[in-house]
Amino acid sequence: MSGPLRSVRIRGYRSAYDVVLDPGPVTALVGEPGSGKSNLLVAIWKLIALHAPSFAPEEVARGSAGSIRIEVVLAAGGEVRVDATPGRGSVRRSGTPPATVFLPASQRAGRLTATGGEVSARIELALEQAASAPLALIRAVESCLADEVKGLVLMIEEPELFLRPHAQRALCRLLHELAAHGNQVLYSTHAATFLNVTRLEEIAFVDLGPDGATRIRRPASLPATETFRAANEFDAERSELLLARAAILVEGRTEKLVFPFLFRVLGYDADGEGISIVECGGKPNIPIVAEVCNAVGVPYLVVHDRDAAPGRRPIASERAVNRAIAEIAGRERTIELAKDFEAVADLHGHRHKPERAWKWFAFPARAHEVPEPLAEAVHRAVALARKS
Repeated sequence: MSGPLRSVRIRGYRSAYDVVLDPGPVTALVGEPGSGKSNLLVAIWKLIALHAPSFAPEEVARGSAGSIRIEVVLAAGGEVRVDATPGRGSVRRSGTPPATVFLPASQRAGRLTATGGEVSARIELALEQAASAPLALIRAVESCLADEVKGLVLMIEEPELFLRPHAQRALCRLLHELAAHGNQVLYSTHAATFLNVTRLEEIAFVDLGPDGATRIRRPASLPATETFRAANEFDAERSELLLARAAILVEGRTEKLVFPFLFRVLGYDADGEGISIVECGGKPNIPIVAEVCNAVGVPYLVVHDRDAAPGRRPIASERAVNRAIAEIAGRERTIELAKDFEAVADLHGHRHKPERAWKWFAFPARAHEVPEPLAEAVHRAVALARKS
């Protein structure tokens, strides 16, 4: 089932020099601050909301000859279009827009109001009577469902604002339920809760090109055979990589605990660089996480155990897993540790490995030279993040 909007083209609005978006029932805009996510939502709102403010001269993109054109192809047929030249006060509109609600982030700290003239009285009442702004958003969506609203375009900036993780999950489910009833939901987000690896078609990655123009990239879907496995392996923490500038994929908790300290010893801050260190729950799970990275275009490295000493051949089962990782990630993105992480990091014994690794690397007094393969992983990850 599709929503009211089939296709949107925006030309000459702020950073949206010429952008095409084909929204599905739910579309999540993901990107760095300033990449143009809000510009896309505001442009659509100004076209299809009857009570939206008019265009201002400062909203016209550079090099657009002073004009803004926004066109929407409706799923039911027909178009809605606006041609505006703000400096001259010229605005031409055509077509009948669908019902629209836009909830910008700037309104979310106080009493939330619906910015749209076609919202039912019950939705307005829910917004006014809610005890808090975050609760108002949840109550408004519940009201839409209770009223069996159909054909609504709901646009939200950062639906996660002021919500606990539990409430974020609840809101995400409600938004998908609303979309399943013949409505359309578009939102910008920085929260992994509102992204799902089994629904990559919902994500639109937004960034700025070399000319400062907003661009949109849609990820490829996972193979159908991998969908369940991805759903089973990706919790909210692992889904963070969908928002990362780069990622290091590691086998388990020991590596995940240690790598932040390795970054620090080498003069970097993994979080500050936007690098996710993703614990994959064992080496056999690395291929599915690498497939997700390939699908969404997140730069990454894999650091895994060879499970054989230098000069010795791994057993057949380990060779098979090592080969699968190399085939999916590519050998240029793979760093094998021989015999394993503990041997490279000079951690002896096999009991309480995460605790021993943390005690060894966590304290400045014990900081020592970072082993070369691990230092290589850190430097390469930083280079990937700064390039993306």
